[in-house]
Amino acid sequence: MKLSELPRRVAATVESVEDQAPNDAIARRLRELGFVQGERVEVMAAGPIFAEPLLVQIGYTRFALRRSEAARIKVAVDKSGSEA
Repeated sequence: MKLSELPRRVAATVESVEDQAPNDAIARRLRELGFVQGERVEVMAAGPIFAEPLLVQIGYTRFALRRSEAARIKVAVDKSGSEA
């Protein structure tokens, strides 16, 4: 599942960040921000217009991501599927 498809307030774990081209600057920046395999992530809220941007929490840090950026991040819903 892609992070852009994850329902709000559902815990998930990052599996990978998709590179759309060699030396993909956006994918590299997402990894630098902490979107790396094994990290817990959660969509906290979505903006009022076209649900854009997404407010995403990874660890104790929150980021605003465009849906197109969130669509590059592959996640797996935590087995408990619980809210955290």
